[in-house]
Amino acid sequence: VVVFLGGGLCSSYNNMVRLNKDVDEKWANIETQLTRRSDLIPNLVATVKAYAKQEETVLTEVTRARAGLDNARTMEEISKANGDLNQALSRLMVVVEAYPELKSNENFLQLQAQLEGTENRINYARMEYNKSVKSYNTAIAVFPGSIIAGIFGFKPRESFEASERERQNPDVKDLFEG
Repeated sequence: VVVFLGGGLCSSYNNMVRLNKDVDEKWANIETQLTRRSDLIPNLVATVKAYAKQEETVLTEVTRARAGLDNARTMEEISKANGDLNQALSRLMVVVEAYPELKSNENFLQLQAQLEGTENRINYARMEYNKSVKSYNTAIAVFPGSIIAGIFGFKPRESFEASERERQNPDVKDLFEG
């Protein structure tokens, strides 16, 4: 009986370690895609700036939002900064609509396609991360995992959800005033 219980506890502990590592790996995938998107933004801003010099406010907003994401450290800060950047990029794409020659610029089209692909990878990575978090959190909440989690200090992990700002449509009415 002791061997059976010991084996079960050992197996449960090892499962929690594996699940925790999986969550870390999935988070690293998100960070990789956020960095990739962040690296695309200076080229995108420079390309738009060449065509739309009078749109300095939106370009500054995108640059500032990118810096906010680059400086974010905690899950909450990253989630908020990601939402801010998504909003700024949405506003930028609205501005682009007013410049037909920019919309047909090959460099811009490539950057836009890369950005769109990266956004899709971020969404997929977020979904995979959240699935891993759910599996891990379930494992440490149910018996016997809850006992092992308490003994060895396994703590629940936070999901990476869209911020409130990301769920809202961007406010672009001021782009059309003036």
